[in-house]
Amino acid sequence: MGAMAQPRASRLAVLIDADNASPRIAPGLFEEIAKIGEASLRRIYGDFSNSRLKGWTDVLAVHAIMPHQNFAHTQGKNASDIALVIDAMDLLHAGRFDGFCLVSSDSDFTRLAARIREQGADVYGFGERKTPESFRQACSRFVYTENLLPEAVAQVLPGQTPAALAPARQPPTAAIPLIRTALAQLDVDDGGGWTPLGRVGQQLAILAPDFDPRTYGHAKLRDLVAKVGLFEIRTTEAGALQIRTKPVAGKGVRKA
Repeated sequence: MGAMAQPRASRLAVLIDADNASPRIAPGLFEEIAKIGEASLRRIYGDFSNSRLKGWTDVLAVHAIMPHQNFAHTQGKNASDIALVIDAMDLLHAGRFDGFCLVSSDSDFTRLAARIREQGADVYGFGERKTPESFRQACSRFVYTENLLPEAVAQVLPGQTPAALAPARQPPTAAIPLIRTALAQLDVDDGGGWTPLGRVGQQLAILAPDFDPRTYGHAKLRDLVAKVGLFEIRTTEAGALQIRTKPVAGKGVRKA
C-alpha cells in the first residue's frame, strides 16, 4: 500500500494594487502568504511607465510577479483598479483558486472582497493601518502591512509620511476585550474554564478579521496572552495549549 498523499495546499491568486502598496512589503508579504497556501498566481497592476512605481519594478523578478501595465489616460480615473477587478472576477468564475489575496489599502475593493466571499472563496486582505474598516471587514482575514516590515528597513518612501510605515503597534492590554469576548462566545465548560488556545485564535479571526498578535507587539497569540497577565495558560498531557481567565481570589474560577 502506497504512502498517503499529502493534502494539497490552498491555491491562491495574489493581486497587488501597485498604487496602494509599498514594494518594501514584498518579502514579508509572500512569507505571510506562504503560511496560508501557495501563491499560484501573482499579478500587480499599475502604470509602470511612471517613475513612482520604480520600486515595484525592481522587485518583480525576485518574487515572480507578473506586471499588468495600465496607462493612466485620464486624470482621476484608475484604470489599474478596474483591470484588477475584471481579472479577479474572471479568475473567480474559472474556479481554479481556493482564495484571493488583495494587496491594497483602497476601500474601492470592498465590494470585490464581499463578492468573492459570496462565491465561497476566502479573501485575504493586505493593507496599511489607514485602510478603511469597510474593506478590512469584507475580508476573511486582514493583515496590516506594517506588521510585514522589518523595523530595521522601515524607511520612508517619497510621498509617504513616517507614520505610514511605522509598525502598527498597540499596547497588549488593548487586546483584552477581544480575548474576553472570544472566550465568552466559545463558553467551553470542562469544569475548570479552560479553552483550547487554537479555538480562541480562530474565534478572534471571526470577531476581527484584522486581529494579529503582531499589532500588539508579539509574534504569537500565546506570548500576547501571557503578557496581558489576566489569563492563565497550561499545556495538556497531549501537548495542547489552553487558556482561561485567572480566578478571582476567593471566588474560584471565573468564566470570561
